Amino acid sequence: MSRTISPTGRRKRPRPTALTACALMLAAAGTGTALTGTAAAAPAAAGCTADYAVQNQWDTGFTANVTVTNTGDALSSWNVGWTFAGNQKVTQGWNADITQSGAAVTAASPSWGGALSSGGTASFGFQATFSGTNAVPGTITLNGVTCTTDGSDPGDPGDPGDPGDPGDPPGDRVDNPYEGAKVYVNPDWSAQAAEGGGEAIADQPTAVWLDRIAAIESGSAGENTMGLRDHLDAALEQDADVLQMVTYNLPGRDCAALASQGELGPEEIDKYKSEFIDPIAEILSDPKYAGIRIVNTIEIDSLPNLITNVGDRATATENCDVMKENGNYVKGVGYALATFGDIGNVYNYIDIGHHGWIGWDDNFTATAELLHEAATTEGATVDDVAGFAANVANYGAIEEPHFSIDESVNGQMVRQSAWVDWNRYVDIQTFSQAFREEAVSAGFNEEVGVIIDTSRNGWGGPDRPTGPAEKTTVDEYVDGSRVDRRIHQGNWCNQAGAGLGERPAASPAPGIDAYAWIKPPGESDGSSQAIDNDEGKGFDRMCDPTYEGNARNLNNPSGALPDAPVSGHWFQAQFEELLANAYPPL
Repeated sequence: MSRTISPTGRRKRPRPTALTACALMLAAAGTGTALTGTAAAAPAAAGCTADYAVQNQWDTGFTANVTVTNTGDALSSWNVGWTFAGNQKVTQGWNADITQSGAAVTAASPSWGGALSSGGTASFGFQATFSGTNAVPGTITLNGVTCTTDGSDPGDPGDPGDPGDPGDPPGDRVDNPYEGAKVYVNPDWSAQAAEGGGEAIADQPTAVWLDRIAAIESGSAGENTMGLRDHLDAALEQDADVLQMVTYNLPGRDCAALASQGELGPEEIDKYKSEFIDPIAEILSDPKYAGIRIVNTIEIDSLPNLITNVGDRATATENCDVMKENGNYVKGVGYALATFGDIGNVYNYIDIGHHGWIGWDDNFTATAELLHEAATTEGATVDDVAGFAANVANYGAIEEPHFSIDESVNGQMVRQSAWVDWNRYVDIQTFSQAFREEAVSAGFNEEVGVIIDTSRNGWGGPDRPTGPAEKTTVDEYVDGSRVDRRIHQGNWCNQAGAGLGERPAASPAPGIDAYAWIKPPGESDGSSQAIDNDEGKGFDRMCDPTYEGNARNLNNPSGALPDAPVSGHWFQAQFEELLANAYPPL
């Protein structure tokens, strides 16, 4: 998989949350109870509607969403209040600053977005604990005005934008498909992980990769033998709410790398549509699977290549120029979005690379605009996009805890260091949150979120810094402080010293739908030497540990492990390193 850079150059996603003091329509999934709160004075012209819905509920806790529409005058900030009738206790919230005193709860507009136009909508949510009866609030105030309800039921599957409630099947559309969900564990991967010494993590959910036409019926590669229907049937047996998959077979796939090139030639867009996307859609459309939320990562390493590896750039390749000229990456992604978007329980996430590829100014906005172009072609609309996937099959750290982009050392900015190289981001999470906002500005819906692949970005073990380095020079400070221990951020193949990252989790930070293991840990990125295969995969020197690099990693050593098999096949030596260097530790 190409992970190209430009050498130049908590919990829940942020959304618009400005409200006006208004009368709120409260619709609850559950037993209604009284709820009050206090807030600032309302303007003279006030009115609004609101839906309150328990999204998921278990024995000791639940998540809930509140969506409001302002029907009064515009507000510069807002305050929503209620009082729990039972012993509910908010443990975390998103898209609002939520505080609780006794039974009284106040949700205030967050610092990043407090204005709400007349006719505008805003949503926020929270997770809470409870015991006994989880009674739903009967009264809400907004900026001091008591809100009313029209009695509509947000749990009604016919309600557009239905956030779901505990009585709805998991297939109903929800804001974040991971929230409160049981995620499918791939038996193919789980068996390999357990046999390879990873019993402690063999029960973690990983994605199903569909990387060639044959994978639809017989598995992607190597030890993966289950077809898509096999996985969906197994998900039913597991009583899983979510199945994660990757559709990855564009014509001329991965134009800037050889290890993950595919079976279809650059012009075979019709075959991609009719023999790859359409058969997958037919299976996913089976009513038997309607209760499973399908989280589908769309074509990693495709569209970003059309920004960074074309034209007169030093990183350009002839293959990427061809794919930009024929438009088949854009057409293929658009067709996939449109086709899968017609299936009510599919959630499409478009790949956005990572900060060490797209984080520079000349890549960032251009990528968001190109993704929007793809999402509005071949019949697709932005409504077919649930969000974006970052760091898929890569190694960038979620956070760099010991230094930040805003620091300076002896008058030199961290941005000037060789490692950062004028990038605006030093980690995946800040990049992902900023890209989400850029994508909204480019025309995507404000509700989009991001999945971050954390399968191999833990960077633990003895070489992990425990604090910031001494501020001698900016390079020594950054190199001594960074937890990402790669030789260069452009290195992407079977990286030595990598570790398992954060375990899969829903809504871990604002704007982030989930940390997820999209690349199954232990599966190779590519072979360290040429190996004949019938999967269309070539030999990329970036997977060769003796390689001294190219323009895309500024001619640094590849940092790859030796003796690696073809991409997608089990690589035991890599898996053992991932276990040993896991962070958080196992």
